[in-house]
Amino acid sequence: MHRLSVAPMLDWTDRHCRYFHRLLSRNALLYTEMVTTGALIHGDVARHLHYNAQEHPVALQLGGSDAADLAHCAKLGQEWGYDEINLNCGCPSERVQRGAFGACLMAEPRLVADCVKAMVDVVHVPVTVKHRIGIDKTESYAFVRDFVGAVSEAGCKVFIVHARNAWLKGLSPKENREVPPLRYALVHQLKRDFPKLTIAINGGITSNAQIAEQLQAVDGVMVGREAYHNPWLMSEWDTHFYGEPASGQTRESVEQQMVEYMAREADLHGTPWSTIARHMLGLRHGLPSARRWRQVWSDHRLKGQHPAEVALLAHATAPATIDGAAPPVLTRLNVSTP
Repeated sequence: MHRLSVAPMLDWTDRHCRYFHRLLSRNALLYTEMVTTGALIHGDVARHLHYNAQEHPVALQLGGSDAADLAHCAKLGQEWGYDEINLNCGCPSERVQRGAFGACLMAEPRLVADCVKAMVDVVHVPVTVKHRIGIDKTESYAFVRDFVGAVSEAGCKVFIVHARNAWLKGLSPKENREVPPLRYALVHQLKRDFPKLTIAINGGITSNAQIAEQLQAVDGVMVGREAYHNPWLMSEWDTHFYGEPASGQTRESVEQQMVEYMAREADLHGTPWSTIARHMLGLRHGLPSARRWRQVWSDHRLKGQHPAEVALLAHATAPATIDGAAPPVLTRLNVSTP
């Protein structure tokens, strides 16, 4: 299940984004945004945990450091039907640090082990951990090795490892994804030292060639922002990495399905189409007229129009061919306007 996955990304990988990504790959594991235990215990559970059935396999990522709270929230996740519960031990933001969870938890492997065991004891779905290779300027391999060793003894069998340190002071979350150097070799060493564990690698992977290369050394690859900004990358995953026949999807057919989804969401929940469309703005990444197409789909002055109308306008504005084909856009989209 962890051979390929899309990273949990705050403000990005909501249920609408995950629905879109599932159209591109039938097999990739999709992760929610991080949900804090406090948000679930004191907030609107349905708002945080609702998802589309089509998203499976889908994992719930939790943020927290209290074992009892995490166990309670893990049970909620299982009750809602999530396929995995993941503990965030990698987020470096100061807001998360103030809550004493995220990457700073790597300094307390016994606490993480206690949290994992508390969750493992109350759910039957896998409990996994996403973490960094180190914190601040600690670059010793022994640090991450001992962390994985301690947490695995508590029942965690899957580790998703971002191959950078998390600098807890002095860098923004964005800088923490770019400034600390990538050290893939340490993640590869973890797999050699813990051959019975599932080790997936994350960080700086932007092409299917890189994915194939990493799969020679580890069990899985998690792709983050590249999957969001260039989502068509995912369209080859099922054939290249799962040995399945091509789906026959085109960018146009995916867009059409998203238009239909936007219309359903508006009817059922009153969701504005713009809330959903923002996640597919990278669909035509690298194609002629992609910028003009994005401009239409991101134009809030069109919010009052039906998404089918917006789709027609987007293609009238950017009529370049898609995927090498040039049939009439209106026929290919197969949408009607009210």
